[in-house]
Amino acid sequence: MPGEAAAYADTFQEQRFWHKITRYGRRAGREVTRRALQLYFVLQRPDVPVWAKTTIFGALGYFISPLDAIPDLIPAGGYVDDASVLGAALIAVSVYIDDDVKARAEQAMPKWL
Repeated sequence: MPGEAAAYADTFQEQRFWHKITRYGRRAGREVTRRALQLYFVLQRPDVPVWAKTTIFGALGYFISPLDAIPDLIPAGGYVDDASVLGAALIAVSVYIDDDVKARAEQAMPKWL
């Protein structure tokens, strides 16, 4: 995960995450929404260590924060930085992304896209 995203770990709040997904999931796009949901569902696994949860909290905190490198309201580019941060976090915690996590994310996506 890019270094600056780690500073966003304290920003993550579940209620704000669901608000962002509900309100902006369609605008963010399928891939950004999928990445965010997969990370969220990894957090639900009891075997995920603290370092991985911290990485996920940072990435999701960055995603929900209105103050990031590229403001989300910029057309055709506002979610590029979010996609990069979420993707880096997915790589870092990929060992915990199993078929159940993927299925839960896929099942949840139609609600917001």
